Amino acid sequence: MKLALVSRSSSGTLARRKQERGVALLTSLLLLLLLSAMVVAMVLSTNSDMLINGYHRSFRGAFYAADSGLNIARQDIVNQLLAAGNGTFSATVGPISQTAQTNVATYINNTYGKTFQSLNKGQASLSWAEQFQIDPAKTTLTLASCQPIGTNATGTCAAATNATGYSYLYNYTLTAMGRSQGKQVSTIDDSGSVTINVTGTGGGATTSFAAWGTFLDQYAICSAPFAPGTLTGPFFTNGAWTFTNSGPYIFTDSVGSVSALAGYQFTTGGCDQVAASSDSKKNGKTTTTIAPTFQSGFNLNQPALPLPQNDYSQKRAVLDSTGSNTNPVTNAELNSVLKNISGSAYPSGGASSGVYLPYTTNSSGQVVFTGGGIYVEGSASVQLSISGTSAQVYTITQGGTVTTITIDSAANTTVISSGGTTKTISGVPVARDPSSGAVTGDATMLYVDGSVTGLAGPAPGQPAIQDGTAVTITAASNVTITGDILYKTEPVTQTQNQIPGTPADTLIPGNDKGQVLGIFTNKGDVQINTAQKNIEIDASIAMIAQGGTGGWINTGSAVSNITLVGGRIANQAKACNCTSRNIFFDRRFSQNGFAPPWYPSTTVAVTGPSTAAYFPTIQRLRWLNHTGY
Repeated sequence: MKLALVSRSSSGTLARRKQERGVALLTSLLLLLLLSAMVVAMVLSTNSDMLINGYHRSFRGAFYAADSGLNIARQDIVNQLLAAGNGTFSATVGPISQTAQTNVATYINNTYGKTFQSLNKGQASLSWAEQFQIDPAKTTLTLASCQPIGTNATGTCAAATNATGYSYLYNYTLTAMGRSQGKQVSTIDDSGSVTINVTGTGGGATTSFAAWGTFLDQYAICSAPFAPGTLTGPFFTNGAWTFTNSGPYIFTDSVGSVSALAGYQFTTGGCDQVAASSDSKKNGKTTTTIAPTFQSGFNLNQPALPLPQNDYSQKRAVLDSTGSNTNPVTNAELNSVLKNISGSAYPSGGASSGVYLPYTTNSSGQVVFTGGGIYVEGSASVQLSISGTSAQVYTITQGGTVTTITIDSAANTTVISSGGTTKTISGVPVARDPSSGAVTGDATMLYVDGSVTGLAGPAPGQPAIQDGTAVTITAASNVTITGDILYKTEPVTQTQNQIPGTPADTLIPGNDKGQVLGIFTNKGDVQINTAQKNIEIDASIAMIAQGGTGGWINTGSAVSNITLVGGRIANQAKACNCTSRNIFFDRRFSQNGFAPPWYPSTTVAVTGPSTAAYFPTIQRLRWLNHTGY
């Protein structure tokens, strides 16, 4: 019989192994529990992020819905105001009812204020669900002002005389609530103004040529086509317009011609003459269409506009501040009114050169200004500049003689200096009502009985025309512009979205300081001759006469860009010798008869009521998001 011997050490190991049974299982369970906890935490975190993102997305959707609702309601206000116009034009009654704003506000509240409106329509039908509602308790639309427009316009929009247009200003407030798929609601306030300018003619009326952005007297059909581009301000020709297919045209204001036909010049296929606002021509299998965009109408077969025969009224305005007598000015009249810096009268036999002002010495020994401007005998160069906050400076050079005239409206003084001599005159040039003689405002006529050999501001980019200065420069012959002529305060925008959401050529709120410049020659050209590559002229320029040949032309080296803020009035279209020429119509010229003083005018003849043209502008002044997230 054999006995099994087990050592003590072996038995201890077996005992320990028995005690350690289940440790691996316990460890596995602990690891599984930890992993489960991590998974739960990740699921909770992911769900939280999804909830937060969804909440935020719903809020952003509500915000965009509210903002879109404001845009829709604001545009509908404009649409409804335009629809309220009766479509025809009268010189005595504005075409939009004085109570239209009440009906429009009611329409907005009834259309958008009763329930939430879906934005998921048309191409947006499959986009993120969004709705908006206008708060009817906070919708307001008021007629802030309405004024008849025209050189001789008087009265109110409800009872006007000689109106060639009307300007309506409406103030509005809107509050929109937006929501998306969730219950989140975003609220946004919007307030601002809607300006609607209405133009037309309701009978024979005297209108300044400044009311046109471009006027060309002589324009033969199928002659050199008008350059394409975005073209602002009313256009008119006593001839016929010709368009080409070399680029698109966008006319923002009314376009008219005396001709019953328009020319359409195709690159291949010649020029068609048709009584239509577009034309197409087929060349093989290709059809080319010339279709200018006329945002305010294309009117053919219109009455011709009479042209000024002379510049007698401008010359006479220096003497009497009215310029209403169109008879030739005699040397005797000049002699009786004008004096030079030394006090010598204009020679009764005529003068060859010199700078003269209308002033006299009263019984108290005070030197007093009596007329409407400055008279320069003979050709001269003129530099325009400003001094301080109220003075306009004219530096006139003839040969070696330099004469400086400072007209300070605030101090009510005119100071003339030359060759070490200075004379201070009490008063400034003014315009007077021809019938009553009453002063209607500060205004200056600078008449040069010769050519203006150089006209410019003090330096490129520097202001030349002071706020509050109204001046017309008239030359008996050519006017040569040699540099920038800039307003101290620019009245209109020159780029799209300079004021957000508006096109170029939009009036800048608060920038109408009464500053205005007119440049006029009845017998010559306005010429550009400058070393600048880019030049800007802030003025309405007129090279116009009955039977004349005047135009705007570059006689110097080629210029890259010529910018005109105002308008171009000419007998003929002439070459600019430039890369681009931009004309931004000063829209103040379409309001209330605003124009440079004693600027040439014409009589608009209409045989019956004409169609009213409407030009709306929106200005947003306040936008506030009430939603906090």
